[in-house]
Amino acid sequence: MNNSGVTVGLDIGTTSIKVVIAQTIGNQFNVIGAGNAPSRGLHKGVIVDIDATANAIREAINQAQEKANIQINEVVAGIPANQIDIIHVDGLVSIANQNKRITYNDVQNVTRQAISSNVPADRDVIELIAEEFSVDGFDGIKDPHEMIGVRLEMHGTAYLGPSKILDNTRMAIQKAGLKLREFVLSPLAVGTSILNDGEQDFGTVIIDLGGGQTTTFIMHDRKLKFHTIDIEGGDNVTKDISTVLSTSYNNAEKLKRNYGYADPSQANVRNEFTVEVVGDSVPQTSNEHYLAEIIAARLEQILGRAFEPLSAVNGLDMPGGFVLTGGNAALPRIVDFSKTILGDNVRLFVPDQIGLRHPSYTRAMSYAMFASRKNMTQQVIKNVIMSKYDIDKFPADEQSQNMMPAYQETTDSTNQIFDEYQYSNETNQNSFFAKWMQKAKNLFRED
Repeated sequence: MNNSGVTVGLDIGTTSIKVVIAQTIGNQFNVIGAGNAPSRGLHKGVIVDIDATANAIREAINQAQEKANIQINEVVAGIPANQIDIIHVDGLVSIANQNKRITYNDVQNVTRQAISSNVPADRDVIELIAEEFSVDGFDGIKDPHEMIGVRLEMHGTAYLGPSKILDNTRMAIQKAGLKLREFVLSPLAVGTSILNDGEQDFGTVIIDLGGGQTTTFIMHDRKLKFHTIDIEGGDNVTKDISTVLSTSYNNAEKLKRNYGYADPSQANVRNEFTVEVVGDSVPQTSNEHYLAEIIAARLEQILGRAFEPLSAVNGLDMPGGFVLTGGNAALPRIVDFSKTILGDNVRLFVPDQIGLRHPSYTRAMSYAMFASRKNMTQQVIKNVIMSKYDIDKFPADEQSQNMMPAYQETTDSTNQIFDEYQYSNETNQNSFFAKWMQKAKNLFRED
């Protein structure tokens, strides 16, 4: 298959690696392959074993290559919002061209100037969003290329991350035999990819219910305005089931996937199933309603902790409401249960492209989409950011006719079975919840 216009999104999650291969043809964005593999070498969203992570990336890449019948050489990698700083940056340069025509070299120079004096030594820029350019004092310019002037200014927002996290991610990608095309900031990519213009303008809260952690963030005025991280996710739900029902982690994951409901009021107490209890040769019997109560107890904690910081920044009444996504959002009746905590304006986002109809693919899809939608000026800025990683420089001005086309998403109505998702072994319980767990466990044993 022709690699022209191909973008590969790589989501290195705590519990799973997701890969999405997309191809931009004309003004259409088409997914042509996907892969996933259990994560290894990560803890709380951060790489702690580069070799193990590289092997997991390679496994997911191989799966995606086989489905798409295409060789993958470079990827767009997402960076989670852990320890992210948001700062305002300004740059100012004189136009070097004798005819005073602004070129992409001038955009590169003003970008370097903007970030050179504003970034701490232990931080690197992940994204720089140019909110506006000014030419000789005339502001509100979105793209200064080919304009005439003697002075170019940039005013923008930079998103910074810990250098070690970025370096370790890059190293894992390289050890997997791949080239890093660029980093993207996960909440920014997701927010701009899955929300429509009105939702981005007027404000929307996205809750990304991942396997290893939950990320809550606000998109407003087309910017990432607020984010918070909770180190609990779907993995904690699975461990709760394992603890209360005295079954193995793998069995608990199967029970959650096959019988789990987020909302106990929607589960049927008459629908029973057997549970393989550790240390007991005779399986025990439980039911959907009891399982849903275990699940709901943890979800209430997760959503409750998202509620509090949102309330502090007046984020509970955004016109766009709440959008749920991520692997843990695949639990049946998750929207109904979330409404009891967050209010009625809650919806679920699931990618509708063929092969991706599961919310766990939202991030990887968004990374590919976000990177493929950049215009020439945005790509110039990105290449300046990525130049420290020896990424190829942007083509010269005379090649600007190869500018990325405008983006238009296409959908496919073909049904696709959801991929199974897995979680790792991480938990974080407070004393109250631990007591509830022990009580529930004792009740189950008394049955």
